Amino acid sequence: MQKNNLKHFIHLHFLVFIAGFTAVLGELITNSSVSIVWHRMIIASIITIFFILIKRKNLKIDFNQFLKYSFLGLIIALHWITFFEGIEQSNISVTLAMFSTAAFFTSLLEPLFFKRKIIFYEIVLGLLVIAGVFLIFKSEFNYVNGIILGLLSALFASIFSVLNGIMIKKNSAITISFYEFISGVIFISIYLFLTENMNSLSIDNFFSLNYIYIFLLGSVCTAYAFIASVYLLNYITPYSVVLTYNLEPVYGILLALLFFGDNEKMSLQFYIGLFFILTSVLINMYVKKTVKRT
Repeated sequence: MQKNNLKHFIHLHFLVFIAGFTAVLGELITNSSVSIVWHRMIIASIITIFFILIKRKNLKIDFNQFLKYSFLGLIIALHWITFFEGIEQSNISVTLAMFSTAAFFTSLLEPLFFKRKIIFYEIVLGLLVIAGVFLIFKSEFNYVNGIILGLLSALFASIFSVLNGIMIKKNSAITISFYEFISGVIFISIYLFLTENMNSLSIDNFFSLNYIYIFLLGSVCTAYAFIASVYLLNYITPYSVVLTYNLEPVYGILLALLFFGDNEKMSLQFYIGLFFILTSVLINMYVKKTVKRT
């Protein structure tokens, strides 16, 4: 099968654009971050199971696998909750800038899970990321809650990425995702039940603009985006997919400026800090590819 087809690269960039648009939807939706993620995961679960039934994929897993996938479902739910709460506490630009540090966290976690030494250049790039975060923290201290939540979101995303990379070797990505989505719904439901806050899930009008945003988030930005990205791996190398997805904060911040204007304009120090973080990500990806080829 031919790799790196232009048509599929355009499709990939459309998926990254959708990923960036997720943050815009998070700003537009009036529900709490927990409610947003609950609806997102239940809609994605329903669409994914329909896809599985159409493709006649096997949903059967053993109990040990179910526990592992359920844990990953909790991690991805926490990632999304902290992400949307970060937007609520600050804005899209700050949250996405902090989310860019996910690659840095991954470079710290991989040696633990894959039992390898930390490489020197990873330390240097890590210092570049820390410098970028420091500049953003210093210039946008009034958004400190959003900065912390954005960093937590990036940490959860990196944990999910590393562990999911291990799990995907033993089952199909679609099957794993279904169990992750549905277990995330269960965990959030239990939390809301114990805190007597189930009413937060209610929506007055399913045909309101607010619910249309929620449906787009769960269907297009979650179920479709994931299934399509898995499909594209037949035509585009995993390296190219991961590298392109690092543009998500760029797309997201540009969209935020387009939709929300002055509310998303930040200081010069902020953009210098973001440049440091994104540069470290791109250098890291380039060096890893060069080392792999060697």
